[in-house]
Amino acid sequence: DYKGQKLAEQIFQGIILVSAVIGFIYGYITEQFGWTVYIVMAGFALSCVLTLPPWPMYRRNPLKWLPVQESGMEEKKAADRKPKRHTKS
Repeated sequence: DYKGQKLAEQIFQGIILVSAVIGFIYGYITEQFGWTVYIVMAGFALSCVLTLPPWPMYRRNPLKWLPVQESGMEEKKAADRKPKRHTKS
């Protein structure tokens, strides 16, 4: 559903943003760029685990699909069509 997709996107962006800020601050304090990368990658992995699987919290508002049409409608539409004539140029 669309509300679930919006929630997943917000969670994903929030985790990435928080991990980037924490990683930058920690990397700046320790003067190690590698820690910044590790923390951002851990935040990315965590956000993927929380948002990629179809968890029940993302499926609370299912979409209502149209009912299935009978096959008689297809036969009627096919009979209404006129055959195309090809003209020679």
